[in-house]
Amino acid sequence: MKIAIVGCGAMGSVYAALLADAGHEVWAIDTWKEHVDAMRNKGLRLEGASGDRTVRLNATTNPADAGPCDLVIIATKAMHVESAATATKPLVGKDTMVLSIQNGLGGPDTTAGVLGRDKVMVGVVGGFGASMRGPGHAHHNGWELVRLGEFSGPVTPRLEQIAEVWRSGGFRVKCFDDIDQLVWEKLICNVCFSGTCTITGLTVGEVMNDVDAWQVASGCAVEAYNVAKARKINVDIDNPVEYVRNFGSKIPNARPSMLLDHMAERMSEIDAINGAIPPAAQAVNVAAPFNTVVSALVRNKERQMGVRE
Repeated sequence: MKIAIVGCGAMGSVYAALLADAGHEVWAIDTWKEHVDAMRNKGLRLEGASGDRTVRLNATTNPADAGPCDLVIIATKAMHVESAATATKPLVGKDTMVLSIQNGLGGPDTTAGVLGRDKVMVGVVGGFGASMRGPGHAHHNGWELVRLGEFSGPVTPRLEQIAEVWRSGGFRVKCFDDIDQLVWEKLICNVCFSGTCTITGLTVGEVMNDVDAWQVASGCAVEAYNVAKARKINVDIDNPVEYVRNFGSKIPNARPSMLLDHMAERMSEIDAINGAIPPAAQAVNVAAPFNTVVSALVRNKERQMGVRE
C-alpha cells in the first residue's frame, strides 16, 4: 500500500518506520527540513520497544511530491491539523482513505471539515512514549495499542483493511464501533500524565511515585472519567485510577509530548487535552478543578516562554 504520513514527529516517525519496514511504500512528510534531509539521505532510524532498525523510505517537505496515496495518516499535533489537512489535498484521490490521529479532542473533526467526513477515519494511539533523538532518529518506550473507528460507526470493511495494514507493521490494533469510547479511553490517560508531567518536569513513573504529583494526575483522570460517564460514553473502565496506573506502568521512563514541547520551548496541545475537560465538564454539570488548575498553569508557562499570547 502507498502510505503518506503527514507530520513525522516522534509518533509519525514510529508509524513511518514500522510500516516501511513491513514493505509498504511510505512517504514521510514534515516541515522539519533537517529531519526530512536525514531520512532522505541516511534513512529513518527507530529504536526502543520494537527493536533497533534503520529503514529507507521517501521523505519530503512538499506533499505534492508524493501524489495520490492509498492511505494518508495525519499525525500532527492538534493545533496544526487544519493546515496539515489543507496541505494534504494533493495526496487525496478518489479512493484515498484518511486516518486522523491526534491526542485530545477535536483533531479528526477538523480534518473532516477540510477533507470531507466520508473520507476520514479516526485513530487513537497510546502507550508508546515516543520522542525524537535527533533528525532521522526516533525512539519509543512502549508499543501498546492502536485504536481505530469510523465517525458514524460501526466497523466497516475499509476500517478492517486499515487495521490489517497496521498489524502488518507489528502494531496491536483494536477496532471500535463507538468513536467516543476510543477517544475518551485514551483522553483519560492523556489528562492524567500530560499536564502534571509538564508542570513538574517528571517522567510518567516519577509522577506515579510522588504522592503529591500523583494526587494531581489521578485527580485529572478521575474528572475526565466522570465527564465521560455523565455524557453516557461507554468507556470500558471500572476504576479510572487503576486504569491510568496500569497504562503508566508500561512506560515509566516516558515523557509525554506536552513536556517534550515545553523542554523545546514550543507551544503544547494543552487546550485539546487537560484544557478540554473543564468546558466539557461544565456542559454536563461536573466539577473539574484539577484540570482547570493544571491547564491554567501550563498556559501560564507558555506565556512566560513567549510561545502563547
